[in-house]
Amino acid sequence: MPPIKTVSKSTSIKIAVVAFEHILPFHLSVPCAAFQTTWNEGPSPFRLRICSAEGRRLRSAAGFVIEAEYGLEELSRADIIIVPSWRDCYETPPQALLDALRRAAKNGKRIVGLCLGAFVLAHAGLLDGCKATTHWIATDELARRFPKVSVDPDVLYVDEGQVLTSAGAAAGIDCCLHLVRQLLGTEQANHIARRMVVSPFRHGGQAQFIEQAVTTAPRDKRMAHLLENVQRKLHLPHSLDEIAQHAVMSRRSFTRHFRQLTGSSFGDWLLAQRLSEAQRLLETTDLSLERIATAIGLGSPITLRQHFQRAYRTSPTHYRRSFNADRADA
Repeated sequence: MPPIKTVSKSTSIKIAVVAFEHILPFHLSVPCAAFQTTWNEGPSPFRLRICSAEGRRLRSAAGFVIEAEYGLEELSRADIIIVPSWRDCYETPPQALLDALRRAAKNGKRIVGLCLGAFVLAHAGLLDGCKATTHWIATDELARRFPKVSVDPDVLYVDEGQVLTSAGAAAGIDCCLHLVRQLLGTEQANHIARRMVVSPFRHGGQAQFIEQAVTTAPRDKRMAHLLENVQRKLHLPHSLDEIAQHAVMSRRSFTRHFRQLTGSSFGDWLLAQRLSEAQRLLETTDLSLERIATAIGLGSPITLRQHFQRAYRTSPTHYRRSFNADRADA
């Protein structure tokens, strides 16, 4: 694939979202909420356009009509193109849409397939030789129909550089927030997540959602308070036994209940919180890696580098250079 077109933080980032007949309103609303063009805090860094793949007047799956001002020609002017889903994994998308996506990819645009939108990217040949994901109910079909694609059925999203794919429904929010983190940094992504009332970073995969119900228990409020306290004191050890004791639960009961609520182990969740705080500190301070490692409870720069590299596939120093050039040498 050609080099990815870089986007300047000083100019509006142009986002094109592809709409189509019988689109589920929720799927269309996910990128609209993440990249909305009206911010109470001031001018938005994004310019969002809804682009129809099948005429300017579309009927949604909910029955109401969507008037799309833009067509597929807008894709050539976008920095990032998002296909928020597709109506049927067994249906081939319109040729005009596939051609437009191929041209955009050739010109270095980043292209995102949320949920069944991964099938649209696969039909366009953009996922050949890449790792990808989609809604868990369709991962087997994606792998069967497109053997050149390496399908990961468990993750919430996959970033292959120029192309990104996400699992079903709400995992599209995770993928969009990931893009915001890359474009504008962790602080802005966290701000958008708070506005949407969602977690800025979910650790774990979509396997936790396969035909399972997440229960609500009286302890949940206590658990939320307990985890907020952990987040405020990341420098402390926070052993599993200690946390279970504070929750007034046995180690085994706490572990089971925590996984039901979050889809991950306490250890994985704690590491994700520490690394998220490391991102924030790398972006906003000139603290040394040693001081950051101590502040987030990882002990040493070596441990910080190991976990950071494994989670984000880059080093803390390179991350700081990307998001905090003024402090890159710290």
